[in-house]
Amino acid sequence: MSQPPDLAEIFDRRVRRLRRDRAATGFAAHSFLRDRMVEDLVDRLDSVKRSFGRALDLGTADGSLAAALRQRGISTVTADSGFAFARAGQGVQCDEDHMPFADGSFDLVVSAGGLDMVNDLPGALALIRRILRPDGLFLAAFFGAGSLPKLRTALMAADEAASGGVAARIHPQIDVRAAGDLLSRAGFALPVADVDHAQIRYGDPLRLIGDLRGMAATNILRDRRAPALTRAHLAALFDAFAGMADADGRVTEEVEIIHLTAWSPGPDQPQPARRGSGTASLADALKPRPR
Repeated sequence: MSQPPDLAEIFDRRVRRLRRDRAATGFAAHSFLRDRMVEDLVDRLDSVKRSFGRALDLGTADGSLAAALRQRGISTVTADSGFAFARAGQGVQCDEDHMPFADGSFDLVVSAGGLDMVNDLPGALALIRRILRPDGLFLAAFFGAGSLPKLRTALMAADEAASGGVAARIHPQIDVRAAGDLLSRAGFALPVADVDHAQIRYGDPLRLIGDLRGMAATNILRDRRAPALTRAHLAALFDAFAGMADADGRVTEEVEIIHLTAWSPGPDQPQPARRGSGTASLADALKPRPR
């Protein structure tokens, strides 16, 4: 007997698509953090000493990452959960955890932003591994759990002051250790997760929220019980934000960008030694050497 549809999940998917569509028109004016992700991903790809024939740009947004791949002679398919982004790139509209591509379709999958907002990230990573050919490469970047600590604090203070409770106004994010674990659980080989730290400065919290909204990075998996931001909320938000400002009246905010690098298992990849096959003793290695 089939399971009934998860209405909350359907709602979240629709909201995400809608917000990406709303961000599409003015995306270039707000995309500076994603531009940084794209630049870093391209640098990492250029350091790989092998060629790729067919790539998927997952969460293509403005198509800048796909354009960089094509400039390098890589045939690139684009996909995005937002209809406007997918149409602009002549790509496929799909969610990262519900992709229509056959197993082994690509030897490279890249994603700049967006994976942190997927309903089922473990499922998305498992699908990405499946659509990669053996020894295919996966590169991704997205906001990590250490992002926007001061905005989070200011929003919590505003909720406490205006309504006496705290609402989930920024979607849950993943830390770098958990991201690496998820790569291993999804079956990737040689998984690496590392962090890039960026600083951004704002004097107005609404400008910061506006930029997040403009790059489609506001809360998608939203607590539906969260009250709207009233005048009382906004006044408390501005007060809390100003209390964290530097001498020039601006707040220095931190953004954590997690980078993932992993390979689909292949027969020619280096393999870890069989457990118990070592010939050297750790105790001997730790003994002090004679001078």
